[in-house]
Amino acid sequence: MSDYLPPLKPIPIKDRLSVLFLEYGQLDVIDGAFVLVDVKGVRTHIPVGSVSCLMLEPGTKVSHAAVTLAARVGCLLIWVGEGGVRLYASGQPGGARADRLLYQAKLALDDNARLKVVRKMYELRFREEPPAKRSVQQLRGIEGARVRKMYELLAKQYNVPWRKRNYDHRTWGSGDIANRCLSSATACLYGITEAAILAAGYAPAVGFIHTGKPQSFVYDIADIFKFDTVVPAAFRVAAKRPHNPERDTRIACRDMFRQTRLLQRIIPSIEQVLAAGGHKVPEIHEEAVDVAIPNKEGIGDAGHRG
Repeated sequence: MSDYLPPLKPIPIKDRLSVLFLEYGQLDVIDGAFVLVDVKGVRTHIPVGSVSCLMLEPGTKVSHAAVTLAARVGCLLIWVGEGGVRLYASGQPGGARADRLLYQAKLALDDNARLKVVRKMYELRFREEPPAKRSVQQLRGIEGARVRKMYELLAKQYNVPWRKRNYDHRTWGSGDIANRCLSSATACLYGITEAAILAAGYAPAVGFIHTGKPQSFVYDIADIFKFDTVVPAAFRVAAKRPHNPERDTRIACRDMFRQTRLLQRIIPSIEQVLAAGGHKVPEIHEEAVDVAIPNKEGIGDAGHRG
């Protein structure tokens, strides 16, 4: 009977919930369900197939079966620190194809193409053409100055005390409320952005503005949306001076992601900025495996992807 069932097709990234934070429990697959089991044995069902990424905070353990199922349905697992601020590791959902990764790397290695991509990112972020005849480094400096000014303006708009963007991840509670809210908000945005990048077949580490970090491209793409989405949400929460600013910020971001349909915009924006580089998108190889889709059983030897 199973031979007549259609192949498993995970829900497209644009139709999923954005992000869920989990802590103090064991993630496992029990009776066919993806669940979080707490110390008292209480099971909480997690709709892993309809979530873009799960943020695993300290106190979380994950079974082999849970990781396997998350990978099969294209849900990204991200191990984060307290408050979701420090990103320690992530698991890759699918991503078997290399054509888009090679296309991305080709653009990053071509200085002219890279500059065109960076200029397009600048245009989308600030809604205006960047200054002419500027290098990537010069555009980065201009961007940094504008970002600092935008923080100041938003802090003034929401009447939030503000000095600068700063926090110490080693002593999380020592930061002021505004910075704690901003760190939690950007962690949410980085999580769903990385999930979208991997689901689309690109590499989080191959950046254009940001370089040298495991999530360089994540920062590039997330920055396009940051000041239209999570930064205002963080300042709104900070203005209320809540008892638990991290939790309230996450809830605000979750609701905002849903209302703005952000997940529907990320992948098209990735394609748009890369297309600005001017290189032709490579054709899909006839033996390529779709991203975020389980591999079919093949008859080849170990390592065969067919």
